[in-house]
Amino acid sequence: MTADVPVPSPPRKRRGRRIVGWIFGALGALVLLAAVGVFVWSQVDVAAAEPAPLAAVRADPAIALSDDGAAIVMAPASGGSDTGLVFIPGGKVDPWAYASKLSGLVADDGLTVVITKPWLNLAFFDMRPLSTFTDLVPGVDRWLVGGHSLGGVRACMLAGDADGVVLFASYCAEDLSDSGLPVLSLAGSEDGLSTPQKIADAAPKLPADATFVEIDGASHSSFGDYGLQDGDGTPSIPDDEMIARITDEVAVFETSVPLP
Repeated sequence: MTADVPVPSPPRKRRGRRIVGWIFGALGALVLLAAVGVFVWSQVDVAAAEPAPLAAVRADPAIALSDDGAAIVMAPASGGSDTGLVFIPGGKVDPWAYASKLSGLVADDGLTVVITKPWLNLAFFDMRPLSTFTDLVPGVDRWLVGGHSLGGVRACMLAGDADGVVLFASYCAEDLSDSGLPVLSLAGSEDGLSTPQKIADAAPKLPADATFVEIDGASHSSFGDYGLQDGDGTPSIPDDEMIARITDEVAVFETSVPLP
């Protein structure tokens, strides 16, 4: 009688490798799903630029517009600029929505304005250095960096490579209090998101000589042209007055920023 030959069980090492492979495969699938989810979310409900204000900027003979994919450049149509502003849009807002509100800086103050196009429509995902945008306009000697809402938070992260900072309804998460940089903070009295109180609470992160301006009647969305925003207050300042206030305040601030 022949004895049964036992079938050997699979080596434990091989089984362990399979388990590890399954774990890494599952983790990879989760990471991929999360990445796809973030991408889809970033493309949904992006606030579009209002057509009429943008059309007025495009028709303005004093402004030369160009778009290279990385950013929108608004430059004086005649003569160069010695000062530029790299402006970072708020989260999930079309960069073109800021062209009208910033147009006076170009047409009246002679600044060159570079409006960035953040990756995934969110400034936090855009890790490009400031030079990516300043290099688009050779010949500008002095650069300000600024942004609206979430874009302003990102601007503070790039402040070390700039000559000054302009916050539009925003505040810093970075501590710039010892930076020595000139800083202008523009706020709206009716802002329901970056409220005047939130801006005041974050003021210690800015240099002691930072300039704070609260624009009466302005809401969070008054700094762009993309419609009303959930959670925001009700604006009462007309668009032309808002453009004039931004233009005037930045013009005065610019004189305090020394040339490098």
